[in-house]
Amino acid sequence: MSGGPESADWLQILLGHIFSKMTSENIFLFVPNIIGYSRIVLALISFYYMPTNYVVSCWCYIISGLLDAFDGHAARYFNQSTKFGAMLDQLTDRCGTMCLLVTLSYFYPRYMFLFQLSMTIDIACHWIYLHTSLLQGKTSHKFIDLAENPVMHLYYTSRPLLFFMCAGNEAFYAALYLLYFTEGPVVAGVGIFRVVCYISAPVAIVKAMISLLHGYVACKNLGIIDVKEREAQRLKTQ
Repeated sequence: MSGGPESADWLQILLGHIFSKMTSENIFLFVPNIIGYSRIVLALISFYYMPTNYVVSCWCYIISGLLDAFDGHAARYFNQSTKFGAMLDQLTDRCGTMCLLVTLSYFYPRYMFLFQLSMTIDIACHWIYLHTSLLQGKTSHKFIDLAENPVMHLYYTSRPLLFFMCAGNEAFYAALYLLYFTEGPVVAGVGIFRVVCYISAPVAIVKAMISLLHGYVACKNLGIIDVKEREAQRLKTQ
């Protein structure tokens, strides 16, 4: 095949494509996002073994949860914080808790409605809160701000408190899961997993109430957006 103008143009296009790939950032290969992918793999392994092998399932679930902290540190250290990474983290967390609750519904059918209710509150309130927050950023209306409340302000700004609430919530469901298989080490005649379950139950209840509050406030703020948009529409048609 003889060289000519067409082959030279093709080579130039190819080299230009390779060069653009080399110079542009691929956020999907950022260190924290790679950690996020490993969290998903570990979570899937945990889901697979949940009904039968609590040892493998628990270790995979725990490691996946611990990596959630590491990817945040990696994002700050490498200056690789991305919206994709933040969304990946949130989806992994929500799906992990949801799948654990599905398993608990299978293990404890008498309490299936409560587990279904917990899943509904978690998914619905988080979704409408995030979606409304996005819409609020596009408008200049006066919204209800939970951070104005001193207690909720502490919840939003204190990392230790937020970690305690999230860890306590997960500990409650994890303890229920483990109790199906074993009581764990016995101290003073009581299994350690049962103790964890009792201690963390109030935290899980408070966490659900906060989620409901988030959902309620998000609905109110979404209503404010709707009212203002309808008023603006009426003014245009007059």
